[in-house]
Order: sequence, then structure tokens, then C-alpha cells
Amino acid sequence: MRLLIDTHIALWPLYKDSRLSPAARALCDDPGNELVVSVASIWEIAIKHQLGPSSRDDWIPVSSETACADLLVAGVSLLPIHAVHAAMVDTLPRHHGDPFDRMLVAQALAEPLRLVTADKALAAYGEIVITV
Repeated sequence: MRLLIDTHIALWPLYKDSRLSPAARALCDDPGNELVVSVASIWEIAIKHQLGPSSRDDWIPVSSETACADLLVAGVSLLPIHAVHAAMVDTLPRHHGDPFDRMLVAQALAEPLRLVTADKALAAYGEIVITV
């Protein structure tokens, strides 16, 4: 199965974060699954890393350059953002306000891929989303 993994699900297994659920670990470790990370997630990592640890609870302690290199070494494919992805965001119901998450939903629908996330609010977008 082709899985678009969100920013946190992409990083947690790489850096041994305890927030990675057993269900997410199983999906990431299954050799039958192709793991894909959106360039939107790399962009989100860059923004959250640059904000610094004192600015937000969701600060990411690794740079986007390091994360990108580590993801590629781990065998994860990168998905560019295409015009069709950006246009699809306009068709989504407003179940979620985060622009990065909305882009991931649009990409999952357009490709098609299954979006794997820990964000339960994204489940409102239907069976394309796997919450773990």
C-alpha cells in the first residue's frame, strides 16, 4: 500500500520518539508499504525547527535538511507539490484549518495515497485517512 505519512509520523520512527504508536510503527515497518513524505512536510519541518524550542510545543529539533537526508536514507520517497494538489485544496471541506495538513489530504486524494496521521481531526476526511 502507498502511504503518505504526515510530518510527525515521518520523524518519530527516525528519531526514536516515544509518541510513535504501535499501529504507526507497524505500518512504517511493513515491507509491503511504500512510505511517501510530502515536500509540504519538509517545509513544515523547516518552519517549526526555525521557531526554536521556546516558541511552541510542537518544535521540531532537527533541521529540514537533516530530516530530508535521513528520510531518503531510510528509503522514504518524496512527493513534490504539483498544481493539481494545490487546486484540490480548494475543493476540501473545512474539517481542518492547518494548511500543511490540508495539503496532505489533497495530495492523498489526488495521487491516490492513504494518509497516515496521529491527528484525529483529519479522520473527518474519510477513509483516505488512517489515524494511528
